[in-house]
Amino acid sequence: MANDINEGLEKSALLLLTLGTDEAAEVLKLLSPREVQKLGAAMAHMSPQPRERVEKLLEELQLHIAKGSQIEPDEEAIRQMLTKALGDERAANLISRVLQGSDTAGIESLKWMDAATAADLIKNEHPQIIATILVHLEFDHAGEILRHFSDRLRNDVLLRIATLDGVQPAALKELNEALTRVLSGSGQSLKKASMGGTRHAAEILNFVGSSAETAILDNVREYDPDLAQRILDEMFVFENLLDVDDRGIQVILREVQGDQLVIALKGAAPEMREKILKNMSSRAAEMLREDLESRGPVRLSEVEAAQKEILKTARRLSEEGQIMLGGGGEDAFV
Repeated sequence: MANDINEGLEKSALLLLTLGTDEAAEVLKLLSPREVQKLGAAMAHMSPQPRERVEKLLEELQLHIAKGSQIEPDEEAIRQMLTKALGDERAANLISRVLQGSDTAGIESLKWMDAATAADLIKNEHPQIIATILVHLEFDHAGEILRHFSDRLRNDVLLRIATLDGVQPAALKELNEALTRVLSGSGQSLKKASMGGTRHAAEILNFVGSSAETAILDNVREYDPDLAQRILDEMFVFENLLDVDDRGIQVILREVQGDQLVIALKGAAPEMREKILKNMSSRAAEMLREDLESRGPVRLSEVEAAQKEILKTARRLSEEGQIMLGGGGEDAFV
């Protein structure tokens, strides 16, 4: 599956180089910062590609191909399309990373950094500053950064995120001094930002990994049992599998035992059942329907336990890069 993802990234980069700067810029505008970074790096380091591969790629997309012998990465073209998509300032930050590999300062540049680099940059800041930084990042990126902290720092930061009631101007000023600037666009007024809280903490925890998640929640539970429970209630639940694309569901099903699936679906919504059934073979789906009908009443605790095990499997597959949780899917070219 990881190879499929790498191949998709390479195809996407080749497609953008084929489209040209204007069209590629329109595509890049629709992507997240980390997706733009990955695509920019893939374009910058792509070797010359034969015409035959371009033709095959465009056939898959049902597009027409212009004549030419090969597509070669053009640094100036990459600069133009990134600038058109992101604007001068944001593009300058990204270009320096994907073409020269240099780092820039500020919260905006953190969005372009890999988790290990970002963690190393901010790990010595006060935990409250780190918490304020992480709530401005995407959930999965923040979760990956947390993995690189010590247990003590990780627990402290997550607890502060969970109890953060917005970001006050004073906190933004402190963050600004620590990282050069708070947000992209320094002209924004310093009003209290609606960030942090149990929901934000839960979204980040969904991406830190099962072992770290358990340790962090245990620490929060010692501090405030009710707070820990509120975070748990906001975390990735069985119904969230509805947001996983069909390919991801199929990967999950290959890892789940039949009886476990039957028990889990006994307490699932009809939409969830249909999501599972449509991603099975006709014979397997029919057998599952029969099992669901013939199975007697099941205790709620058994249903929750089975669903929890399936969620553990889904998170493990997500950590391994085999599926994507939280929507978006694994399209063939992204």
